[in-house]
Amino acid sequence: MATPHQTGKYYGPGGLWKSKKKPNEAAVPESPFRNDEKLDVEHVSNTSLDPTDASQPARRRREAPPLVRDLAPEERARLEKVLVKKIDLRLLPMLILMYLMNYLDRNNIAAARLAGLEDELGLTGTQYLTCVSILFVGYILMQVPSNLFMNKIGKPSLYLPTCMVVWGVISAATAAAESFGGLVAIRFFLGFVEAAYFPGCLFLLSSWYTRKELGFRTAILYSGSLMSGAFSGLITAGITGGMDGKQGLRAWRWLFIIEGVITIAIAFAAYFILPDFPRTTTWLTENERQLAVWRLDEDIGEDDWTGSQNQTFWHGMKLAFQDIKMWNLMVLLFCFVASGTVTNLFPTIVGTLGYSNINSLLLTVPPYVLGVITTFLNSWHADRTGERYFHITLPLYFAVIAFIIAAATIKTAPRYLAMMLMIPGVYTGYVVALAWISNTLPRPPAKRAAALAAINAVSNASSIYASYMYPKSAGPRYVVAMSVNCVTAFIAIVAATVLRFTLVHLNKKLDRGEVVVGAVAVGEAVPGEAARKGFRFVL
Repeated sequence: MATPHQTGKYYGPGGLWKSKKKPNEAAVPESPFRNDEKLDVEHVSNTSLDPTDASQPARRRREAPPLVRDLAPEERARLEKVLVKKIDLRLLPMLILMYLMNYLDRNNIAAARLAGLEDELGLTGTQYLTCVSILFVGYILMQVPSNLFMNKIGKPSLYLPTCMVVWGVISAATAAAESFGGLVAIRFFLGFVEAAYFPGCLFLLSSWYTRKELGFRTAILYSGSLMSGAFSGLITAGITGGMDGKQGLRAWRWLFIIEGVITIAIAFAAYFILPDFPRTTTWLTENERQLAVWRLDEDIGEDDWTGSQNQTFWHGMKLAFQDIKMWNLMVLLFCFVASGTVTNLFPTIVGTLGYSNINSLLLTVPPYVLGVITTFLNSWHADRTGERYFHITLPLYFAVIAFIIAAATIKTAPRYLAMMLMIPGVYTGYVVALAWISNTLPRPPAKRAAALAAINAVSNASSIYASYMYPKSAGPRYVVAMSVNCVTAFIAIVAATVLRFTLVHLNKKLDRGEVVVGAVAVGEAVPGEAARKGFRFVL
């Protein structure tokens, strides 16, 4: 067997090193921003016991760029704080506004039911419920291809607003529906186009924020959907009370026209505001750009999005589907969304309290407002403490209690109390679970994009069947629906528990220096936390 001096290969504490230099010569790492040149030193991470296995992938060991490396720790902390605030102001307000309209355009059919849609189109039996559920067929089909495509082209600033313009046009066109068939077709294509947005936003956020920052930002994003639930009731109540019959159009038609036009206007503004990825953005200074890229490198131990040539559709999907953690997360998120399908027909459920249509729409507002508050507080605390499991599972126990109360009584006060707890009980932990996906499957970007889209697509499959559990004849208790929601909430708790035990086991393996696929070993990563202590999964 050849000696190290004969092969030019040397062994370090983390594995095999390949070098053009002799062992006593210093190797100078190259700047991470010169990707077109070959690094002088590469570190090969071993996943087998054979150090001569040439099939093992090379992982670059890099140092901070000069503009970052020369900063004193106090100055680095100050500049990073300023940078994060700048990213927040540029990214979050527009994403929230876009997601508010995404959710509003998707779910306004529930409010439209109380504004005359079902009566004017002559929908009978389960036809209305079919119109609600058919959207999610198109929604599911498009999510994975869309996210992989966005990751490939690396232009979310163009892709997401373009999708928004298209779904705004389709949403406004709902006002022209004259039959059950026309409404079904419009809803299917609306879901097909809207599918691009939410998983795309989650991927974009995970490309800008570190793991400890991601939970709260995900909550801020998802607040758009919760606020849309509140606004939907207020807007529909206003339109129903003031525009029904104007220009010969019923209130529900005005609802789709007005919200569709607003969506298109916001989409055009987004073209000028949304950024791409940190490495390719143009609105940061060079210092800020290098810091934005490097702080993510430090967090996960490896470079993130470097160029479209490194992002492959099928490789990312293959890596995601081979990871057992993704399937665990898929069960967790599926059960979360299944429990939360109560929001798809929330105005109908509130309507069973016996109040007028306008008052019923107004009563849908407080549960969503409470949901926004609890979601913010829970996600902020999850990021502050670096804990995920209890911030996900504890709110679910309140959801279980709410569904039991709703199914057990017909008294007005307890039922509205249950309605007040349903939305906070589900969505307070849901947004933390969304952040847990990127925390658990952080790299490579193509894998993260595929996992986010696949999990979101499968989780929304529950919305296809869930609508049929809420026929008017099942009110006011909706025993079957509430029982199913209760069971899925409990399964979500079990899935989160299994995932936590899995991650604890993997972290123990990393503590012992064993190889874990998807994690970075001590000394293997770029300089930073992951290099000093090794990557650890967030619990």
